[in-house]
Amino acid sequence: MSLLQIERNGPVTTLTIDRADTMNPLGAPGDGDEFTRVCTAINRDLETRCVILTGAGRAFSAGGDIKAMRDKTGSFAGTTPAISDGYRDNIHMMLRALHSLRVPVIAAVNGPAIGLGCDVACLADIRIASDKAKFGVTFLKLGIIPGDGGTWILPRVIGMSRASELFYTGDVIGAEKAEDWGLVSRVVAHDALLDEARALADKIAAMPPHSLRQSKMLLRQGQQVSYDTALEMAANTQAMMHTTEDHAEGVAALIEKRAADFKGR
Repeated sequence: MSLLQIERNGPVTTLTIDRADTMNPLGAPGDGDEFTRVCTAINRDLETRCVILTGAGRAFSAGGDIKAMRDKTGSFAGTTPAISDGYRDNIHMMLRALHSLRVPVIAAVNGPAIGLGCDVACLADIRIASDKAKFGVTFLKLGIIPGDGGTWILPRVIGMSRASELFYTGDVIGAEKAEDWGLVSRVVAHDALLDEARALADKIAAMPPHSLRQSKMLLRQGQQVSYDTALEMAANTQAMMHTTEDHAEGVAALIEKRAADFKGR
């Protein structure tokens, strides 16, 4: 059975982590390959303008498979080199694939997002939480460290002090505190979560697709480069955008006081 259930509604693709019976654990053999295949297809599909990522059942993802850790199987099996390869060749593949998506990603966090599950949610551009959502990076409680790169991911979302507090204590926080800390954009009633995520995705998907993808690229690169470099990248990208039909359509729509109809040209 596939890990990811895929639903396409026009320019919006919803990916659902579907291991509901076990709270959607991640890191089983093949998960990296599946994420890579799905995310590569989305990047190549210029009709897709936004992705929603959520979980089936009562959890977003409870993280790594605890039973596999106990039994030393799959990505958590064998000697130290084998475990390292299990991360590099599977778990890291999954995270790299998600991080490489060129369209905006909304994580609709429907329940607990713990450990690896929390870090997966934090790779999304926007997070909306159900009032039943919980967040934690509980690696140290298991005697391990964030092997998924969470020490790079989480401080960029909530800052070093709060990220350190969560890592060092293993505390799990609720949706309201997550909103207060900037971990999520908003908290909504559980039953309204997907409707809220889809409404936001539709709003994003109405934007010109080339400008949308380029804006995500500039936002990501802007976290790593100097301001001068960011300005140069913006100038070069803007020059390309000014030649598009969508730019002409956006200008015309504003002057004519109507909704723009962007075609991706």
